[in-house]
Amino acid sequence: MREQTLDRPTVEREAKWFVVINPASGSGKGLTDYPLISKLLRDNGIRHEAVFTEHKHHATELTVSAIESGYRHIIVVGGDGTLHEVVNGVFIQKRADSSDITIAMISTGTGNDWIRMFGIPTRYSEAIRAIKEGYTFLQDVGEVHYEESKVRQVRYMANVAGLGFDAAVIKRTLTSKAKGYLGRGGYFWCLIRSFFSHRATGTKIWVDDELIYNNLLFSIAIGVGKYNGGGIQQLPAAVADDGLLDITMIRPVHWWHVIFRLRRLFNGTIYSIGHVIHAQGKRVRIESSPETPLEIDGELYGHTPVELQVIPREVRVIINKTFIDKLKA
Repeated sequence: MREQTLDRPTVEREAKWFVVINPASGSGKGLTDYPLISKLLRDNGIRHEAVFTEHKHHATELTVSAIESGYRHIIVVGGDGTLHEVVNGVFIQKRADSSDITIAMISTGTGNDWIRMFGIPTRYSEAIRAIKEGYTFLQDVGEVHYEESKVRQVRYMANVAGLGFDAAVIKRTLTSKAKGYLGRGGYFWCLIRSFFSHRATGTKIWVDDELIYNNLLFSIAIGVGKYNGGGIQQLPAAVADDGLLDITMIRPVHWWHVIFRLRRLFNGTIYSIGHVIHAQGKRVRIESSPETPLEIDGELYGHTPVELQVIPREVRVIINKTFIDKLKA
């Protein structure tokens, strides 16, 4: 496995960046805040060309086109879903090795879970400072195979995928957002409503070809990152470059078990809850009866059966220097 270069900048200062902006991210922040972001990029001497997305999966198309045109540095202005599309574009294109593409994030989304993993600030000026400093990190990616319209599909996961309750929350959130109902605190309201309406599903889980679970399951998260759901540490033991997928399984749980342990979802001690099971592996297979929907990086994609495998250290991302100091500590 190739070594990480963490002690010095790895991005050339004269590099030209392709900027993918999702104008709808953060309820329109991507559009309203981009003039400020563009000015900050110029003030910091970061050469760039910017393009706005116009529809779902457009960020993937733009990424493929940019790499084929010679770009090797991409800035995402949007949320976790936009980053997900860009990462998939990196894997779809055939012009360059995926680890030769550098991705940076200026977050205008609502969840901001991916940036939490690498300590990237939400403040635009500080996120751009990290881009200018040029420290990068090769992170793992998950390859996800799933069923949709009776056809096997594949997507690439930059952070966390979920089934059961996790996917139910995303489905309700996306529906509310499409109807214009998702205001401040909207995600939390969707989470509460989904908790009381979602039912556990009979689920089988194999990790590295070993059956580790065969029972009713309320929720499952699989990922290379620690955070999902707007700051919940559902995978606190995850390490972004260890070549392993982390798995958190939650057995059927009553609401009072959650209420009195709510802080454990955010402080990294979720595995101290008796209903929660932790596992790790390079390959995961999930079957359920009935079929249960799948979400990847906050986007809905098909349903079970689902298979995931880790691709070690395959995507190069800009990180905050404080993340390097934390790794060395």
